[in-house]
Amino acid sequence: MTALNVLGTELVACSYDPLTGFFRDGCCHTDEQDHGTHVVCARMTADFLAYSRSRGNDLVTARPEYRFAGLRPGDRWCLCALRWKEALAAGVAPPVHLEATHAKALEIVTLAQLQAHAIAPGTAAR
Repeated sequence: MTALNVLGTELVACSYDPLTGFFRDGCCHTDEQDHGTHVVCARMTADFLAYSRSRGNDLVTARPEYRFAGLRPGDRWCLCALRWKEALAAGVAPPVHLEATHAKALEIVTLAQLQAHAIAPGTAAR
C-alpha cells in the first residue's frame, strides 16, 4: 500500500541529503515501531534547532553511531509530530513540506496548522 501525505496524495521524499526518516530512506514513512511518529517533513531553522536542543533533543551534533551527521538551518528532516506541535505552541515551528509529510501527522496536528507553515509545493528533495 502506498503511503499518503497530509494532502491525500502519494507521499514524496523529504530529504536524501541529509538522509532522513525513521527508516533512513529519505521519506517520512512510519509504522508501529516508530514511537516518536517521525512524520513531519520540515526545513530546519536556527530557532527551531535551538528550541529542540533546549528540550533535550540535540539535532545539531553529529551522531555517527545512528547514521546522523547533525543538522543545519535549511536541511530538511522528518520531525516527531509532537515536537513540531510543541514548537508551534512556542512560536518556533519550522516550515513544512506538505507533500512529504505523512498523513499520520493529522492525528496530532491539524491540516490548517501545517498549511499555515507550508513551503511552496513542488520543492523536490535533495
